[in-house]
Amino acid sequence: MELLNLPQLTFSGSVTAIGEAHGAALRQQIRDFVPMRFDATMEYLRALGHKDVAPLVDVGRRCLAAYASWHPEGHAEHCAIARGAGVDAAELYTAANMTDMRDVLALGGSLPADAEGCTAVLIPSAFSKSGHAIAAQTWDLNPQDLDYVVAIHRLPDNAPATWSVTCTGCLSLVGMNDRGLAVGTTNIKTHGSKVGIGYMGVLHKMLSAKSFAEAAQICETAPRAAAHTYWLASPEQLAEWETTAWSAVRRDAVHEPTGRTNHCLVEQHAQKQGEPASASSKARLSRVGDRLRADAPHDVVSLQAIFADRQDGIDSINRFAEDGEGTSTNSVVVAIPALRTLWTCRGSADRGEWVELRV
Repeated sequence: MELLNLPQLTFSGSVTAIGEAHGAALRQQIRDFVPMRFDATMEYLRALGHKDVAPLVDVGRRCLAAYASWHPEGHAEHCAIARGAGVDAAELYTAANMTDMRDVLALGGSLPADAEGCTAVLIPSAFSKSGHAIAAQTWDLNPQDLDYVVAIHRLPDNAPATWSVTCTGCLSLVGMNDRGLAVGTTNIKTHGSKVGIGYMGVLHKMLSAKSFAEAAQICETAPRAAAHTYWLASPEQLAEWETTAWSAVRRDAVHEPTGRTNHCLVEQHAQKQGEPASASSKARLSRVGDRLRADAPHDVVSLQAIFADRQDGIDSINRFAEDGEGTSTNSVVVAIPALRTLWTCRGSADRGEWVELRV
């Protein structure tokens, strides 16, 4: 099988110039990405009685307006991407932050179950072969998203340079800046979602930070639209936050490696979880915990092996479209902040060509 390659693009200048260049360079892919995301989400939302995307886009439009005042630079870049691609900015924002926009629309109702979800790990320096802290994750969502995964190198005039593995037309997803700050996320669902900032906007602003403390404050105080976990790594610190639209609970990785999947571990959040923990999320959390302990000390190779694990069939860490679960592993990232390095691939750990990205 030929390994999947990861497209890499570099943009520089003002945030507007970066956005317009991004939109123009990936114009057709972005124009295809937006309706693809809408089609995938409508399959989910029909179970809630929604017949078209208009209410979803209305949520996105209101969340985009909130984003304008919370992070003007990120908002300007997003709107420039939309202009460069010739798409509506609110529709692109809705598509990019789809899980959050969907959960806001589902406010007050029970959410239909689905099998989406990522697996993330934080490895303190004492548990790595090199003595450098490591943060890593799979990014799993719609199998159709695989065609739109790219690596974007941003060289803005007045902010840290970044690499991010994301989707065409989107702001930062899993990435690192030149200060050695790396970020990522996994999805969870709780009731209480509201108009607010989509998760990509939170991650993008965290990557604009110049210190761990600044990025942590952004994560904790953001007026979030919906529930997500966020992780943050520097050469000296590793932490994650289990967040909802109304709460953020921090967990530091100091004395042992930690794993995270897609159900709430904080009791106050679990009580308002949108759906029971899936078999996949529970199996992946158990398996990654076992592998983190058994395979230590860790390096890029050991984490590649963990993320390629198929021991639990359709509930495995490594997720294939042919499992028929409605999700697949669309990218994998291993971040080593002390070295300003991301190791990453498009697709699953055993089907993608691994590349090294240096900030």
